[in-house]
Amino acid sequence: MNGENSRHGTNRIKTGVFNGTIWIIAGVTFAILLIILGYILVKGVPGITLGFLTQEPSDLGREGGILPIIAGTIYVTGLAVVIATPLSVAAAIYFNEYAKEGRTVKTIRFFTEVLAGIPSIIFGLFGFAFFVVFMKMGWSILAGGLTLTIMIMPTIIRSTEESLKTVPMAYREGSLSLGATKWQTIKKVILPCCKSGILTGLILGVGRAIGETAAVMLTVGGSLLMPTSVMDSSRTMALHLYNLASEGLSEKNTYATAALLIIIILLINTAANRIGGRLAKE
Repeated sequence: MNGENSRHGTNRIKTGVFNGTIWIIAGVTFAILLIILGYILVKGVPGITLGFLTQEPSDLGREGGILPIIAGTIYVTGLAVVIATPLSVAAAIYFNEYAKEGRTVKTIRFFTEVLAGIPSIIFGLFGFAFFVVFMKMGWSILAGGLTLTIMIMPTIIRSTEESLKTVPMAYREGSLSLGATKWQTIKKVILPCCKSGILTGLILGVGRAIGETAAVMLTVGGSLLMPTSVMDSSRTMALHLYNLASEGLSEKNTYATAALLIIIILLINTAANRIGGRLAKE
């Protein structure tokens, strides 16, 4: 009896030490995150003025605003998301609902996961060699958007596929037993249950695309002019921030750009979480 109580006491101590360690690590990580975000926001928010948001840059970004850079970011990221989302969802549906488990499917899944872990500079080199040079698109929004499409597709595919796996098999069987076709079951029963999971993967993809630098630098170029078509060269906020910081052009505009980028990402994630919560309740 005493031995059993001793073991229980030892287990409680180990559990307490483990939980305490986890809380300490989490607290330190959260504190570091707050310090970094707070420092950038304190230094950068005062520089986010109406002129900064509506004017074009001048003197290589030392003066003026970042309106063309904001437009370039929206165009490149939006193009990547518009192309990647239907392709990724369709691929996830095929893997989970149609494809039979075998060597081919396992091989495709393996290479999909490998793509998710490849450094972005590799995607940039591929985009430069294939889209910019071979396809003769030049440094353009289209070349950058297609490169980012390839980058974010593995993330959206994986997230969507995991969401599809959470739908109980009884839902599929019930729909099929009522006379619905395979596609009608997927469209009317399965996908509505996965909306929040698909949205999560989409937001992860947007976050990676909007903060990408290396791949964009090699495919989009670095023009500071307002883009008028997808074949124009442009510059994203992440690339603009990198250029300002690495060349020491303007500390004020550097921190203002960084703060604005953080605010945009926070707003996107907050909106996505709220929408995802509503979809989950529905």
